[in-house]
Amino acid sequence: MRQNAARRTALLDAAIEVLAHEGSRGLTLRAVDTAAQVPKGTATNYFAHRAELLAQVMTRIQERLTPDESQLADTMREKPSADLVATLLKQLLGRMRADRSSWLALMELRLEATRRPELHAELTRFFTAQLDANVGFHLDAGLPGDRVSVVLLYLAMLGLIVDDLTVPDLLAPYPLEDLIEAMVARILPPSDQGGER
Repeated sequence: MRQNAARRTALLDAAIEVLAHEGSRGLTLRAVDTAAQVPKGTATNYFAHRAELLAQVMTRIQERLTPDESQLADTMREKPSADLVATLLKQLLGRMRADRSSWLALMELRLEATRRPELHAELTRFFTAQLDANVGFHLDAGLPGDRVSVVLLYLAMLGLIVDDLTVPDLLAPYPLEDLIEAMVARILPPSDQGGER
């Protein structure tokens, strides 16, 4: 297998676009070559098979959706509070809107995982690690709420993101930033400044 890191990244980004626009059934190594505008057979030189491509796509999506370290550091200078949690969730919404393809690709992977046990296991590990990291970040930062609060915020944001990606007109009457503030206010009690771990 070839080791040109920039080419591999370009192929993975192309695979994300194919997943987002064509769905999982449209994701073939040939389709990735076409989307990346490289010679036929290029993706085959980097990925032994489609399953390997999918595993690496998940890692690339994680890279693309990870917040910018300097922006996150600036945000985290604020005192831990429910307002800070709302700010972090609004930034998450902004990242989703800036990279809709990655979120749509993840949704496609979720759907395909319902039909493919090996992908289901891999995706479960991926999302478990993501959720554990989010819970750990929240608690380590001293943000209000406990583990269950973080999971509830995750579930609420996931629903908001899915609707914004798929049927945005549904939530059009409700400003999403206001919904996020209400969600945080209802899930995190105002007096809770640390919660149980």
